[in-house]
Amino acid sequence: MTEKILLEHGSGGRLSHHLIASLFFKYFNNPVLNQNGDSALLNSIDNPAFTTDSYVVDPIFFPGGNIGKLAVCGTVNDLAATGAVPLYLSAGFIIEEGLPFAELEEIVKTMAEEAEKAGVKIVTGDTKVVNRGQCDKIFINTSGIGTIGPGKQNISAGTMIRPGDSILINGFIGDHGIAVMGKRESLQFGSDVLSDCASLHHISKNLVDRVDVHFMRDATRGGLATVLTGISEQYGLGIEIEEDKVPVRDSIRGLCELFGFDPLYVANEGKMVVVVPPEQEQSALDIIRSNEHGEAGSVIGRITGDHPGKVIMHTTIGGKRFVDMLTGEQLPRIC
Repeated sequence: MTEKILLEHGSGGRLSHHLIASLFFKYFNNPVLNQNGDSALLNSIDNPAFTTDSYVVDPIFFPGGNIGKLAVCGTVNDLAATGAVPLYLSAGFIIEEGLPFAELEEIVKTMAEEAEKAGVKIVTGDTKVVNRGQCDKIFINTSGIGTIGPGKQNISAGTMIRPGDSILINGFIGDHGIAVMGKRESLQFGSDVLSDCASLHHISKNLVDRVDVHFMRDATRGGLATVLTGISEQYGLGIEIEEDKVPVRDSIRGLCELFGFDPLYVANEGKMVVVVPPEQEQSALDIIRSNEHGEAGSVIGRITGDHPGKVIMHTTIGGKRFVDMLTGEQLPRIC
């Protein structure tokens, strides 16, 4: 195997076959993939959920993860947010000529590790190699299939959201966006800033199995603010949140102030917004906090029939401010 990826690795010839056999089959090994067909032949899936996403993060390695971990976790979380149990993933790679083989192997190895943690199988994929300068090192597309249990099909639609419902999040916001920005700009922070990139399927499954979840959505691009304003505008409901209940690390808050960012709009890759009936708020919070990725979970606000279409935050100094959807690009290429 060469030290760097060559155009010939994407030609469909001997080097392509060697790359697939020595790298992708090595790490993604499972009976479905090993059929080596043009399509993955899957068992019948009841109430399927299907999603796809592409990852172009810059840089491709960052504190707390890399583009491969991001691709698996992001697609698993998109399925989990619908209330589905993730089952299968596809993985498509667009690789720039000259990418060191060791970097590609680390990315693929990480994807295999994250897939195993999430209990999903990477069952089909594709590899293309483009000339230098035609992509930035590597882009990855992942698609995912899962299954939704009876009575859970409306979670992603949000049709069950009602005034009085409680809004929860499973932990600190803003970690991913700041970690990626710091690595990209070679900034030296006084404390470790790590991406929160993680698969949240265990949290979502325990929630949908044990409480009446009215809505879930992972807060990625656009951050927490964009999820909340999306709910408010789409369903014509008001939302009120408490600033002191929204978990933000002191280090992240300080860095956001330094660079002129608002933590509400900074991207996350391991945060889920959950809406539940008020009488099940504590049960939901206990479930979230029992998971390693939910120890800092918090009830951050509520749905209200007042000021429909608006999100209002009660500030720590006793005032109020409107929270709007992100406009423009605050942190480019964070996923």
